[in-house]
Amino acid sequence: MSVEIWTIILVGLSFLLYIYIGWQSRVENTKDFFVAGQGIPSIANGAATAADWMSAASFISMAGLISFLGYDGSIYLMGWTGGYVLLALLLAPYLRKFGKYTVPDFVGDRYNSNIARLVAVVAAIFISLTYVAGQMRGVGIVFSRFLQVDINTGVIIGMVIVAFFAVLGGMKGITWTQVAQYAVLIVAYLIPAIAIAWKLTGNPIPQLAFTFSDIASKLNQIQVELGFKEYTQPFVNKSMIDVLFTTIALMVGTAGLPHIIVRFYTVPNVRAARFSAGWALLFIAILYTTAPALSMFARYNLIDSLHNQTIAEVQQLDWANKWEKTKLLAFDDKNKDGRLQLTPNKETSEITIDRDIIVLSTPEVAKLAPWVIGLVAAGGLAAALSTASGLLLVISSSVAHDVYYRIVDSSASEQRRVFVGRVMIGLSVVLAGYFGVNPPGFVSEVVAFAFGLAAASFFPVIFLGIFDKRTNAQGAIAGMLTGLIFTIIYIIGVKFGGMQPWFFGVSPEGIGTLGMVINLIVTLVVSRLTPPPPLEVQALVEDLRSPNIEQ
Repeated sequence: MSVEIWTIILVGLSFLLYIYIGWQSRVENTKDFFVAGQGIPSIANGAATAADWMSAASFISMAGLISFLGYDGSIYLMGWTGGYVLLALLLAPYLRKFGKYTVPDFVGDRYNSNIARLVAVVAAIFISLTYVAGQMRGVGIVFSRFLQVDINTGVIIGMVIVAFFAVLGGMKGITWTQVAQYAVLIVAYLIPAIAIAWKLTGNPIPQLAFTFSDIASKLNQIQVELGFKEYTQPFVNKSMIDVLFTTIALMVGTAGLPHIIVRFYTVPNVRAARFSAGWALLFIAILYTTAPALSMFARYNLIDSLHNQTIAEVQQLDWANKWEKTKLLAFDDKNKDGRLQLTPNKETSEITIDRDIIVLSTPEVAKLAPWVIGLVAAGGLAAALSTASGLLLVISSSVAHDVYYRIVDSSASEQRRVFVGRVMIGLSVVLAGYFGVNPPGFVSEVVAFAFGLAAASFFPVIFLGIFDKRTNAQGAIAGMLTGLIFTIIYIIGVKFGGMQPWFFGVSPEGIGTLGMVINLIVTLVVSRLTPPPPLEVQALVEDLRSPNIEQ
């Protein structure tokens, strides 16, 4: 059977599974809708957290980023994984002890301020919309290549699937769907990695093949011959200080992501939160220790398949022709010698490869079986849809719970609050679909905006909210606004306004670290210059710092 037939079968079966789970998990009360009834087992929540966290960015884009950046791409491994460890060990158990539904709920109650709550709501919605738009675009790209449908049609199909299980089941439906999606995405990631490791090195374990074979030295030699720096040479694409700042920004940004934090509210108690964090780290590590190996294998195979090939030879490659139609792979024989050259200079390079095709194209480039290629497509969709559903619930709960119920109408019934939540998911899906169909030109760059925003807004107020009972509402509001405004101005100025990176050359991807520090300092100073929080809030913080594992 062809790649397209296998893709239709595997994607169709996975979608039917997601729809079935969503239907079986339909709910009618707010506790089930927003926090899955706080009854999800640790191992299941670990798998759901891993799927929620490993979005299309991890499955589709991260290996591509590492493949293009080489050593410097390790910032994504260190930052994202380190951020999860930071969240799991430093914040998650205490947030579970607090027992609320959302991050804005924690901010509003801990600082006894609806203004702080609203600032947190705005930040949560912006971060979530940024992410979900990228997920929907990833869905469109997968459909466009593997099912030969228009990207816009693919986005609409993804919207319908996500809306179905998110609207019906809320967090309960999303959680159990994410468990299934983790199984799909991790199998889809490992099978081609194992097969390619075996073909290139004779070792089927990607991590060992990457470490103990000569593939790295071969790739280094090829890179030098083509005019690139060695693949494993550090600080080629980023300075040392930028690597440090970007890693920290990704780390504290990850620890401040609202759709990950809310996952720790879905388990029965603090003990379960700790165990689910451990399971999630294990599940995440399986993919994240495989990614560097897959990145190296993919770059080696792509260069070997395309560089110095004749136009006629490339035209005979079915996978190259199909990816060229998506405009994510392009060829231009600029010197008219009949051969295609890959060079580090964009002006002279005759091969243009979008980094987002690295993982998706690798099975085809390596000439693996058609069913493996279809499985990778299903895995990419699982990664995108799992994260999209979690983000949509954050938007829904931020409006339905933190604004409508906590501020507008505190007497609203259970049915009314669930109804508002479902309406908000529906509206969010439509908005996310719009940006997936009509992406702004900066969708890829704005990922840095989201991490910087999370780092500069949520992490300091959550951290201080747990560990410093003297921090008050005035400090939290001033810190969040100062950190947000600074980070927004720097990123927009450098990315879109022509401003030079004036802070020691730190890129927009890393400036969230400075925004976080500014937030932290402002929060502490303003809190000390204004009256302390009420005694009941201070008592709450004292209790929060010593979690009762039975609670």
